[in-house]
Amino acid sequence: MANTFTQLYVHVVFSVRSRASLIKDEWRENLHRYITGIVQNKGHKILAVNSMPDHIHIFIGMKPDTALSDLVRDIKANSSKWINDERAKNKTFEWQEGYGAFSYSHSQIGDVISYIRNQQEHHRKKTFREEYLDFIKRFDIPHDSKYLFDIEEEIANSNGASR
Repeated sequence: MANTFTQLYVHVVFSVRSRASLIKDEWRENLHRYITGIVQNKGHKILAVNSMPDHIHIFIGMKPDTALSDLVRDIKANSSKWINDERAKNKTFEWQEGYGAFSYSHSQIGDVISYIRNQQEHHRKKTFREEYLDFIKRFDIPHDSKYLFDIEEEIANSNGASR
């Protein structure tokens, strides 16, 4: 793409299906490396990736020749296959349907990377649900609350399951 100059920075967030805590500490870093490989093999730049047991944050410097939805689809499909083939024990691993994606300017890169790297500390104070709703509100994204989270998660939460 001669004479095309872009800076596209996108923070992508999605959870494990039903918000199950299936991302295990013993293979979490390998998952991050695997996802980094997916993103880089598609020609994009990984700026940060970090996960909690029930969700993941990925910060990407994107090329303009790929639709974000295609990239996220590839990340989810390939990483869930890797997890099921290599790591999952007695459970089938699936990511939720959909995702959140939030764009940032070049001047915000350091703050977003720091935010993603400090997820473990951040989630001592705030649940994933609270965090995700904060993003939706901060970016003024029109939404219908009934579509934000998996129905299975709503049932589990109403039965007193942990967040």
